[in-house]
Amino acid sequence: MTSEKPIRIVAMGKYLPEKVDSDEIEKRHGIPSGWSQKYSGVVSRHYVNEESVGFMGARAAEQALKNSNLTLNDIDLIISAGGSHDYIIPNQASIIKNQMEGGNSSDCPAIDIDSTCLSFVTALSIVSKILDGESMKTALIVSSEVASKGLDYSNWETTTLFGDGAGAAVVMYDEESDSCIVKANQKTYSEGAYNAIIEGGGIVNYFNEHPYDPQMHSFKMKGKKMLRMAKKKLPEFIDVFFSDLNCKLTDCTVVIPHQASKMGLHIFKQMYNFKDNQLKESLANYGNCIAASIPMTLADCIERGEIKRGDTCFMVGTSAGFSIGGMLIKF
Repeated sequence: MTSEKPIRIVAMGKYLPEKVDSDEIEKRHGIPSGWSQKYSGVVSRHYVNEESVGFMGARAAEQALKNSNLTLNDIDLIISAGGSHDYIIPNQASIIKNQMEGGNSSDCPAIDIDSTCLSFVTALSIVSKILDGESMKTALIVSSEVASKGLDYSNWETTTLFGDGAGAAVVMYDEESDSCIVKANQKTYSEGAYNAIIEGGGIVNYFNEHPYDPQMHSFKMKGKKMLRMAKKKLPEFIDVFFSDLNCKLTDCTVVIPHQASKMGLHIFKQMYNFKDNQLKESLANYGNCIAASIPMTLADCIERGEIKRGDTCFMVGTSAGFSIGGMLIKF
């Protein structure tokens, strides 16, 4: 559905914990040297030490506020957009807000939106409908993810793929700006609902009935099934997305896909004739950071001057569930 609502990404911020090179991961877990880069495409990633989801999210949010020359008192809504949580209760956004400077002096609402890897795009889409310039003008979206603590280290594929990090964006309703959300869409193909899962810890496999077991309480994915679904569904999704627009995917200034996997990015690149430096990747340096991948990649592009005001940016990805989502913005 075309929106073209005057929503502007004012500024962004990010936080990265300690950098860990792939050779260190390989030595630590008995993985052959070079396996990570060859099969997962990851040269380095970042792992938390003492940091929590809330701590990283708060630091990224504070940087976004600083870069926007705003304070927490200017924010009408905080959204935690991600799949990682410090606690089952309370919600993650309230924890992030509590850990921000001045967080306890602000009473703006703090809510969570979780569509796993697509959470940032989903949150930005929902925010674009909520912000009206009157009752709500400015929102803060934070995607903070800790993947390193939910891995089964006997599984080389997931052990070498995932990283930790946080990205945040200050978003504003601004009729005086040329920036806008052109269009957003998301589809969920529920035949793939269980292809990526952490089985333990929820109501079905509650903790007091199912003691910790790496197989049950660690992330598992049926990678080949997910790739087959993406290969089939993604071109259909993109064709429909651009069917009522006066541009096509390869006309966008930049395309930022979710950094799902080396093979996933390769398949996506093979589908379209992208120009040099049009498709943005951060997998090699960050790994797959779940919902934080897209905003951190976007923040890097803005910082490097690869996205300027007036440029068009298409953010797209897949997520557990199995969903595909996309958003076209005029930055």
